[in-house]
Amino acid sequence: MPLATVALIAGSSLLIMVMAAPFAELFVFPKLVVAQNPAQTAKNIIANQPLFVAGIGAYLITFIGDLIVTWALYLLLKPVHENLSLLAAWFRLIFAVIALVALLNLLTVFRLLMTTDYSAVLEPKQLHTQATLCLNAFRSGFHFGIIFFAIHLVLVGYLVIKASYIPNSVGILLIITGLGYVLTSLKPYLFPTTNLNFVQYTYYGELIFMGWLLIKGSRLRAVDNQNLLKNEVSSI
Repeated sequence: MPLATVALIAGSSLLIMVMAAPFAELFVFPKLVVAQNPAQTAKNIIANQPLFVAGIGAYLITFIGDLIVTWALYLLLKPVHENLSLLAAWFRLIFAVIALVALLNLLTVFRLLMTTDYSAVLEPKQLHTQATLCLNAFRSGFHFGIIFFAIHLVLVGYLVIKASYIPNSVGILLIITGLGYVLTSLKPYLFPTTNLNFVQYTYYGELIFMGWLLIKGSRLRAVDNQNLLKNEVSSI
């Protein structure tokens, strides 16, 4: 498959993810989940069932997008170093699997609060507490997976720097973004008293890479054609 095609597939998938993930992460769940208040959280979810389902759907779209991007970036960077590109793909694949498994906790929340399967045997307080534990389990699993995603970004950044068909600056930004994710994920353990979200200062590397894939990706077709022409000439 031409590099231009996989670049556009990766860029398009990232664009969809950029719309879906913030919707769930920055709008739906902050609106519904009240820290240290399981009863109010449960009340919000029950009263806003369509919004809760939409949040789950947005996460699902995001994690499926991760699978597509994993495949596309592997093909895009395979010419640079096949084994390292495969390793980078495996790290993102592990993240996507962890995230999808963690997402099952949100489906459990839905069943706990929206059906009578559990309300008949559990007191409201127990039900709300169990729902909160599932919400926290999703968040913990998702954050744990981010460590693998961060390593993926660092490896991709290194491969981009080595690639002759992608600007080195994009690779440097991806490495910085990956390190930002690592620091944010480990902050509760390494910097427990620091009130700082490193990702909010480093995430732009992903956005710039997405923009390059969408806007400049078509130029890779010219690179492919030039290489093909050289091969044809050398074979005469």
